[in-house]
Amino acid sequence: MTNFEIAVQTLYQKIINSKNMKKTVLFIALLLIITSCGSIKSSLKNVDNNAPEPILKNKAFVLTAYSKDKKYGYNKDYPINIFYKGTRNDTINQQYFLNALAGPKGEKITYKKLENCCPFPTKNSDMGAGFLDVYELKWEGQKTPVTLYLNIYERGQLMVPVGLTVKKL
Repeated sequence: MTNFEIAVQTLYQKIINSKNMKKTVLFIALLLIITSCGSIKSSLKNVDNNAPEPILKNKAFVLTAYSKDKKYGYNKDYPINIFYKGTRNDTINQQYFLNALAGPKGEKITYKKLENCCPFPTKNSDMGAGFLDVYELKWEGQKTPVTLYLNIYERGQLMVPVGLTVKKL
């Protein structure tokens, strides 16, 4: 992670963790950071604005496609693009996606959000920039937790990342 990314992430965390701050402060901070660096290009590789909207069943998305790309979800340049517009809750679609997953042998997973990272420009945010959300997944018998990068600002085909399966609903 570059010093710039660390500075942006630290500033973002301070702003979102303060209950008295308004969106205006966040907007101004991000605007200053983005304009001070000239043009920042998005490094996201798997955005698909024509991807179908996911189907919801029992508080989980119905996932039928499996990714063959080992980077999908595991690499910040290949996040799982969940897109939340159309709902007022920006994390609900992340929960629906994660609720659809199981471990490699169908194990029940638990997950928690670790951090925000990796600022990128987007037209789908009022501020003109977005951050990825980093989640840790665990299941019984696992040696090392899995880290997934999720993006609520862009859209893409939702697939099961390599090494995971679909939870039996």
